[in-house]
Amino acid sequence: MGMQSIGRPTAPFAGGISDVETVSGSKGLMQREDLIFEVGDPDKTGVDLPAAKGTKNRLGGVTRKRGSGLPGLSEPEAVRHYMRLSQKNYAIDLGLFPLGSCTMKHNPRLNEKAARMPGFADIHPLQPQRTVQGALELIDELATWLKTLTGMPAVAMSPKAGAHGELCGMLAIRQALIARGEAETRKRVLVPASAHGTNPATAIQCGFIVDEIKANERGRVDMADLKSKLETTDDIAGIMLTNPNTCGLFETDIKEIADLIHAAGGYFYCDGANFNAIVGRVRPGDLGVDAMHINLHKTFSTPHGGGGPGSGPTVLSDALAPYAPVPYVVNEGDGFHLVEEAEGEAAEAFGRMVAFHGQMGMFVRALTYMLSHGADGLQQVAEDAVLNANYIQARLKSVMTPAFDGYFMHEALFSDAFTADGIETIDIAKAMLDEGYHPMTMYFPLVVHGAMLIEPTETESKQELDRFCDMLSVIAERAAQGDETLKGAPYLAPMKRLDETQAARKPVLKWVPPEPAAVAAE
Repeated sequence: MGMQSIGRPTAPFAGGISDVETVSGSKGLMQREDLIFEVGDPDKTGVDLPAAKGTKNRLGGVTRKRGSGLPGLSEPEAVRHYMRLSQKNYAIDLGLFPLGSCTMKHNPRLNEKAARMPGFADIHPLQPQRTVQGALELIDELATWLKTLTGMPAVAMSPKAGAHGELCGMLAIRQALIARGEAETRKRVLVPASAHGTNPATAIQCGFIVDEIKANERGRVDMADLKSKLETTDDIAGIMLTNPNTCGLFETDIKEIADLIHAAGGYFYCDGANFNAIVGRVRPGDLGVDAMHINLHKTFSTPHGGGGPGSGPTVLSDALAPYAPVPYVVNEGDGFHLVEEAEGEAAEAFGRMVAFHGQMGMFVRALTYMLSHGADGLQQVAEDAVLNANYIQARLKSVMTPAFDGYFMHEALFSDAFTADGIETIDIAKAMLDEGYHPMTMYFPLVVHGAMLIEPTETESKQELDRFCDMLSVIAERAAQGDETLKGAPYLAPMKRLDETQAARKPVLKWVPPEPAAVAAE
């Protein structure tokens, strides 16, 4: 029974600590904190600077005539405000983040130390190329790792996010169709029902038409439906398919799918968001993939941002390599240089996606991760990610309902079939907040009713997985028994359950100071 075995009641919050009120509004070490506008005062400041002397006003008559209304705080007040807010955040440094590896994967401190080295942190994208040879060499070495791990001959390093990488791959496909003289006729892109939402959005952004493919009872592409979509092939531009897919399953028909698409005259775009499940084990190039973005934040432990945008390099097959965007790094033997313009050797490039050449901080972090793991270590990353997900499935399948039979890859997917009438997926999510956990991905993918998608990543120990499973087992049993106290969760969070529909549709985005209290006449 997990948590019950260590003395936890199944409904711990009814009439319990959540009913305790305090004068301060704080509860134990969880400090109450108001809005910064309520904490601060526009008429005070924590900094005392003398008025500037001998300067000429160059604002052309548009000088501010009244205060900005921004709150002023002393240094201790400012520090305490943000420290108290940080207490209300869940973080990977606090515990397991079941939401998945999008940003919820441990970022080794070694990566951060390397990214802060002066030779990388202090460079500027407009420096002469001869002064940043080390940085260009790092980009080139990272590109070599990515090409080797995917079995692809080319990579565009400049995309700054997964969706940006998708856009890169699909623009390369469109450029290839333009070169073939078929851009106006080949408009149809096949997209599985379980695809990431960015896939159809990207296809439409590039001027394609999306044709959805059904999923079969195994959670994979329905091959009969796919083949029916290929009865007419003159308009096929390609397919956008995630592998392993959004259900956490490897597409076992992947090679046949690639062959069918190529025979139809199209290109195979693979969404590489889940590459961390197969890195070092499977090379997408061997499967017939023509383009695939790689989320450095998912597979290679970089943050989504980290001082700027993230990074989503896109690997390309021989068929698409000529159309890769500029800029890209070329190793000339005695040094490195950037090909900046779509001319000469880059004459077929579809253009430029970013002002400069990608996110240097992410490149440093990713290569540091690769070098610290080595090729064998990266293979173990995939093995541990799959092991952890299947361990969670094995621990929870007796009290929750796996969405599909068999083993999963990097994430375990459950439906809400085990819950009693009246108990919904969101009730389980809110109860997890009381237990000190951020909920897993809820209600996605849409092909599973009441979906609960748990991705532990390879960085979690068995002890942490057991702690998480003990907690979720008890909540699942309460849901199966129809425990109505779940409907009121969370009880212990700083904010109680909100009307999320109204919060999304009518958000309060502006703080309005309260009306001053009327002063009674004496």
